[in-house]
Amino acid sequence: MKAIGVFGYHHTGKTTLAAKLITSLKEKGYQVAAIKDIHNENYRSDKEGSNSWRLAQAGANPVFAKGLYDTALIFNSALNFPEMLHFLNADWLVIEGFREAALPKILCAENLNQIEELFDPTVIAITGEISHSLQSYQDIPIIDYKTDLDKILSLVLLKTFDILPQSEPECCSACGNTCYQMAIDILQGKAKREDCVLDSKNSITISIGGKPLNIVPFVQNLFRDTILAMVSNLKGVDSTQEIEIKIKSRDERPLQ
Repeated sequence: MKAIGVFGYHHTGKTTLAAKLITSLKEKGYQVAAIKDIHNENYRSDKEGSNSWRLAQAGANPVFAKGLYDTALIFNSALNFPEMLHFLNADWLVIEGFREAALPKILCAENLNQIEELFDPTVIAITGEISHSLQSYQDIPIIDYKTDLDKILSLVLLKTFDILPQSEPECCSACGNTCYQMAIDILQGKAKREDCVLDSKNSITISIGGKPLNIVPFVQNLFRDTILAMVSNLKGVDSTQEIEIKIKSRDERPLQ
């Protein structure tokens, strides 16, 4: 899944641009998911006192709330960005917010001061009201998304890559960099997406419900060494061959 981020201050056109990108990608035949990071203390994904809220208060987590026209999966906690990724399955992910995420981004700005405050090396384009007075900033193009959306879309298609694992530095850094620095290096041509050790050179893989789970190298080695040690003690088993283990999450024996 490829990802593009849109960030900036309030009322700079972030949501409008994100919606336009989603529409354009859908028109090209892609399946698109979206995440919006909401910084509003009054916002809640569920309404206190509702039936779904009562189920969550009783201990259910998560809770599906199905209506006649839509369905919501409500978690009784604020998930972080990597946790959200486990629940998404699409060709593209358009993200509004999450400025610190390790992925290419578009900065929406009204003026030069906002650019100078928010700009970082993950920015591949700048847009917003500033496009009426500036054409570029540190060799990054400034484009009016209202009149030149196709130009922004072309940059998105050219510069984006499969989303990195978004691992915490203390959990991985097996490639020698953080995911954030890896994203910068890819954008600057100093690295390739396949240089990510976590999901390109796994010594052990785990899938849950058919969906691969990212495992940091330390935990990979821990699983691998434990399994090999156990298997090597079994009679007639060649532990040098590839080992496949499947675990059912529930006891599927019929009830008595």
